[in-house]
Amino acid sequence: MGIDWADQKHDICELNRQTNKQQLSIISAKPNAINTWAMALKEKYNGQPVAVACELKKGPLIYALSKFEHIVLFTINPSTVAKYRKAFTHSGAKDDPTDAAIQVEILENHMSKLSVITPDTEKVRHLTQLVEYRRKLVQDRVNLTNKITTTLKNYYPHVLDWFKEKDTQVFCDFILRWPSLEQIKRARKQTLVDFFNQHNSRYPAVNEKRIKAIKQAEALTTDKAIILPNLLLVECLTAQLKQLMLAIERFDSEIKSIYKHHKDRFIFDSLPGAGPQMAPRLLAAMGSNRERYQSSEEIQKYAGIAPVTERSGKKEWIHWRYSCTTFLRQTFVEWAGQSVRYSFWAKAYYEQQKYKGKPHNTIIRALAFKWIRILFRCWKTKTAYDESTYLEALKRKGSPLLKYAVESKL
Repeated sequence: MGIDWADQKHDICELNRQTNKQQLSIISAKPNAINTWAMALKEKYNGQPVAVACELKKGPLIYALSKFEHIVLFTINPSTVAKYRKAFTHSGAKDDPTDAAIQVEILENHMSKLSVITPDTEKVRHLTQLVEYRRKLVQDRVNLTNKITTTLKNYYPHVLDWFKEKDTQVFCDFILRWPSLEQIKRARKQTLVDFFNQHNSRYPAVNEKRIKAIKQAEALTTDKAIILPNLLLVECLTAQLKQLMLAIERFDSEIKSIYKHHKDRFIFDSLPGAGPQMAPRLLAAMGSNRERYQSSEEIQKYAGIAPVTERSGKKEWIHWRYSCTTFLRQTFVEWAGQSVRYSFWAKAYYEQQKYKGKPHNTIIRALAFKWIRILFRCWKTKTAYDESTYLEALKRKGSPLLKYAVESKL
């Protein structure tokens, strides 16, 4: 079966292997309609497995169908369907029932090359959703602080010098209480001291410098037509930022609670630079099913870390892997960047490649490629990472990296 999903309805193409006949149908996207359709399939085929292809890896439809044991879900890349359609439909026409039929044809002829959606344990799936949502919230926080910074520069740039970090409660509360230079200048010195102390900013020298700067500050503009609209926008954005930071704290608490009870936690805690944010993300990336990946190369390709080599005639070029899970790639790349500060060999590798003239991003991606091989081995054998053990292995192999690290220290 092929399903071309949509927001309100799903177009379905069903191929009965016994009669070799296709049947097109449409069902509503509402939960009761999906459940009724799935149960009707079970009854129609006496509980035998039904192969269902879809262009989704996750989402409401996948979540709804995953609970049925008789449905085996296969994922097809949307670009694959689009290229297949283009190859045989020169007019460029596109409609949902046709796409569902194309998915059936791909599934029938190339089933062995498609990925089966195999849900991990409930805890891992729970953790995966949490860490993905947290990463998006963190990006939202960055976007909000950038908007606040831009708006403050229009009428109240002084506060950006008084607070170096914008994603803090003390910054938000300060802006919400004194959203303009005119208002902060009316505040008494003791009021400001009490405010900073209440927010655990108990640095007399720093606070004294801030208060002095406040009293000496000169207005960028006195034009109310500029100040008032920007003030209103800053208040709205700052209130959002404050609530967003509280939400991130709630996510951190929930992630910590789930992660600390996972039996594989010791593996990811041992990884240099993982820390409380990256370790749960790495656990979610690997999962708990040891049969999911048979080699580190599978992970490198799936995460988009392994580059793609293309050849045509006498030409050959290497480029970034386009079809991959972006969040997974972010996870490995960000962890590799952090590991440079905590791993001897990772730092040596970074400095070695930098000496060769490689750009930062290229080095970090190459380092992530190496870390995945190490992590896969630790994960597969249920062994914690040990830096000294890995260095000994490099020494036995006569790795030029160690020689470079030793010579660079001399």
